[in-house]
Amino acid sequence: MSAFEQLVQLTQSPGPTGFEGAAAQTAAELLRPLADEVWTDAMGSVLGVKRCGKAGAKKILLDAHLDEVGLIVTGHDRGYLRFSTLGGIDPRILPNREVTVLTTPPLTGIVSGALPEDGDKAAAMSDLRIDVGLSQQEAQARVPVGTPVAYRESTFRLGETRVAGKSLDDRSCFYLLLRTLELLRERELDVDVYVLGSVGEEVDSRGAITATYGIAPDCAVAVDVTFGSSADCSGDECFPLGSGPVIGVGPNIAQWMFRRMKAKAEAEEIPYSVEVMAGSTGTNGWDIQILREGIPTAILSLPLRYMHTPLEVIDLGDVEQCARLLAAFVGRIGEEALSCGN
Repeated sequence: MSAFEQLVQLTQSPGPTGFEGAAAQTAAELLRPLADEVWTDAMGSVLGVKRCGKAGAKKILLDAHLDEVGLIVTGHDRGYLRFSTLGGIDPRILPNREVTVLTTPPLTGIVSGALPEDGDKAAAMSDLRIDVGLSQQEAQARVPVGTPVAYRESTFRLGETRVAGKSLDDRSCFYLLLRTLELLRERELDVDVYVLGSVGEEVDSRGAITATYGIAPDCAVAVDVTFGSSADCSGDECFPLGSGPVIGVGPNIAQWMFRRMKAKAEAEEIPYSVEVMAGSTGTNGWDIQILREGIPTAILSLPLRYMHTPLEVIDLGDVEQCARLLAAFVGRIGEEALSCGN
């Protein structure tokens, strides 16, 4: 199965934060051929381990979250659905947007709402509704309060190397972890490699916190997206698509891991950028670092355009380069780095 086909499977499985079941099931199916053991924990996160076969081996955790931003039904208004957001969504992108209401079977809906009289202002979230084409009685019977809602978009190629679609934040990075395991098949490992598809990152990182606590890894890498340059985003805070991995540096990142990541990129001739993360990184790495007695953590990012919108964009070349870098980083890390301090 090609990278694009796996991305289609992952992104088209609905998984708004807190309701990741379908996405987790797809992730587990794709992970199973690459790991020695795969399971789902009590929070709904997907875990897999590739063992090195050495007694008492140290453990490295690679994390990418499975949840996507979405909506949740809060009430009914003349047949329309009132809603709130699951994760950070700009209300300006919602009017006239198609969505999937995750009932059984799912319903297609359209976000509707009057635009404000002042054209310079966005419609307030409280003024928006979802039109599912039902009467008030039908809507109340078929769409209970608490029903999650996901963006309704296809996943498609954009040009020769790019992919557009919903939930590429962060399903593209979970695919990146799958690709990393493929590259590690031919390498001798000296650590057990744990892969985590975590739930709940868009609200509180609960999946990463609980799974990491249970695994108790010796170090971890949080893999997530960062802002890719676009027509309205350029400069130091955005990174060009096609320019390779973005390596985080700052107080959330163990310095020996940052140095090792850079050294491996240079040794493998992988182009990379450095992102200064002076405070909270906005990733699971922020919480993983301070679990138990402290877990050395690195952050590896994939440039992505139009974050948290229904049509995000990534470059498949960046995905491959990130996977190459991560595989090189993991290889022989037990003997070379895990004894290092910060």
